[in-house]
Amino acid sequence: MKFLAVCGFGVGSSMILKMTLEKVCRERNLDCEVENTDISSARGMNVDAVFTSQELADELKGSMKCPVFPIKRYMDKEEVGKALDEFLKNK
Repeated sequence: MKFLAVCGFGVGSSMILKMTLEKVCRERNLDCEVENTDISSARGMNVDAVFTSQELADELKGSMKCPVFPIKRYMDKEEVGKALDEFLKNK
């Protein structure tokens, strides 16, 4: 599986979200690749799911062919884990 962590510039908060998502995937023994990127680059990428802020999620939902999950607290493994579990349940 391939996931994207997205923020406005693809550097700061998306890197934090990427690291949290990787930890959650390891805890669930999932073989996945996680990349962080900016919103413009994300639109052209083919991935299984996108994790981002609520504001960017609203923008991305219309232009992505995969599920987009809004995350409020990027370092919260429980919140990120719930979003990942929702993705896995509907996969």
